[in-house]
Amino acid sequence: MLARDPLANPERLIPRVYAYVAYRIGDGPDAEDVTSDTFERALRYRASYDPRRGDPLNWLIGIARRRIAAGTAPSNADLEQHPEAAAPGDVGDDAVRRLTISAAVASLDDRDRELIALRYGADLTARQIASVLELRTNTVEVALHRALGRLRQRLGAAEGAEHRSDVRAEL
Repeated sequence: MLARDPLANPERLIPRVYAYVAYRIGDGPDAEDVTSDTFERALRYRASYDPRRGDPLNWLIGIARRRIAAGTAPSNADLEQHPEAAAPGDVGDDAVRRLTISAAVASLDDRDRELIALRYGADLTARQIASVLELRTNTVEVALHRALGRLRQRLGAAEGAEHRSDVRAEL
């Protein structure tokens, strides 16, 4: 028996892994498949988990990253392929905002997309991201700040003046 079971509380881990994967490859069935495969692999190899190397979420994100990098998961899913679920409020404005943000994120280079997915998809702190990427925390903070600046720049170029403050507020 493991001293610390990394999958003892999957209810809090599944949504965060799924959110990370959805940021990387798009929301929907493909993200569900990668998330499912991540947990299946984690179950199979749970004996290899070493709590000294990071918490269970970092371990699971590492598995998901390798799955995506291996090319067995689709890269940047087509935005039209996975329709967005209706949200309360002005559905048209909400859909335009989500599509604009998704397109802006997709236009970033792979490193910036990875940082944003780890920060906002998996909801990791800079310290946790540094652990996953094997970087210094300060390096991650600076890189994330610059990635967000590039994202804001793309959003500013893509949107009309009346929508800019709404979209930027979400970041």
